[in-house]
Amino acid sequence: MPITKGFRQLVDEANTQITTYTVEQVRERLGKDPRLQLVDIRDVRELEREGTVPGAVLAPRGMLEFWVDPASPYFKPVFGDESKEFVLFCGAGWRSALATQALQDMGMSNVAHVDGGFGAWQKAGAPTETLEAHKAAHAARKA
Repeated sequence: MPITKGFRQLVDEANTQITTYTVEQVRERLGKDPRLQLVDIRDVRELEREGTVPGAVLAPRGMLEFWVDPASPYFKPVFGDESKEFVLFCGAGWRSALATQALQDMGMSNVAHVDGGFGAWQKAGAPTETLEAHKAAHAARKA
């Protein structure tokens, strides 16, 4: 059976229905806006290879809807904080656009994504850290 709607059309349609921020808009808020919660939805192999953004919640795309839903046995309380704006990013902005739309479809209104994803973030020289440094910082915050 042929594909009648390709990934590009799905992403384009999602982008008409969601909030999208530029890297610069997010950078301006980083460390200053307590509402901002970045969410890295990339695969662990990408995280190991490229690192992530300091302070981002790591939520693999395949588990996102389960981690967000309080009725799910996989619910993560960080996503229950309605005072936060969850700004998702992936590698290029495609998966995060689709994920943002999915979360909106679930009823979340406090969700957006980063145009161009982590690739655009790196190209802009925005702050990054290795996965190991990220894990250490997360452990230190919990202590």
